[in-house]
Amino acid sequence: MAKILVIGGAHIDRKGWLRAPHQAGASNPGTWQTEAGGGAFNAARNLARLGHRVTLVAPRGGDAAAELVAQAADEAGIEDCPLTFLDRVTPSYTAILEPDGNLVTALADMALYDLVPARRLLTSRLRKRLAASDLLLADSNLPESALSALAGAAATLALPLAVIAVSPAKVVRWKPSLAKITCLAMNSAEAAALTGCQAQTAGEWVSRLAGCGLAGGLVSTGAGPVAAFKNSAAIALQPPQLDRLLDVTGAGDALVSGYLDGWLAGGSLEANLTRGIALARLTAGTSGPVRPDLTPALLEKTLEAMPKPSQIQTHIQESHP
Repeated sequence: MAKILVIGGAHIDRKGWLRAPHQAGASNPGTWQTEAGGGAFNAARNLARLGHRVTLVAPRGGDAAAELVAQAADEAGIEDCPLTFLDRVTPSYTAILEPDGNLVTALADMALYDLVPARRLLTSRLRKRLAASDLLLADSNLPESALSALAGAAATLALPLAVIAVSPAKVVRWKPSLAKITCLAMNSAEAAALTGCQAQTAGEWVSRLAGCGLAGGLVSTGAGPVAAFKNSAAIALQPPQLDRLLDVTGAGDALVSGYLDGWLAGGSLEANLTRGIALARLTAGTSGPVRPDLTPALLEKTLEAMPKPSQIQTHIQESHP
């Protein structure tokens, strides 16, 4: 299995589950759930449970929430190497969810991530970790200067760089580094923020993103088609209908995790995207951002049982995606 270095967000997710459809401006009965989360951390846990050797580098405060994150990393089998700020609070993400699992609103308290300078990431120890890795996976939580430095270091080593967009406001931090990214995973809102325009079809998204200098990526559209592309190869698949949606949190991180798991094994573009869809479906059927029971066998079983996604657009090359 591969050695993966993951750099980015690992924080606290607080989710409020409404017992009835949301009513604006009113008190809504519900329950709270608190657990570890973060785009990079969710993907790191998925990939570790799929058998890869994962090292996590993430900023953290000197509080009890940091211990919760450390415990979650240990449970997933991750080598945890935090960037600790003892006088700061660990970042958090608070979401309000409808009874069907769809998001009403969210609040991200992520100020700590903005304090991470590029030099804190590019120490001699981290450069050695980069050189020993098969893949660098990052999200968009850190400052643009730090992300640009990471992209430059990866390019110098010819190390594949995969990126999770996280949000429309943060994905634009990668604009100066798009040409150095191997795969950028985003939804349609994040793709619109990156390109400055809208698209009507998955194929149009691919064209617009490639026009921005991006060589490869994933674009999801909620329950609609998901597109994957790498240079001149592109495909869009319509995921099969999900029988049971419990929580959409982490589904996008699972999509890129499954895709990268296939990519690292040398799968085709279609096979890798199908794998990502299967893991996203598994995750949307659980109440947390990751499946704690995830194993390679469970993912294979899900792939076998899942109806084949319908192909919307195809231009597939059997080269490494």
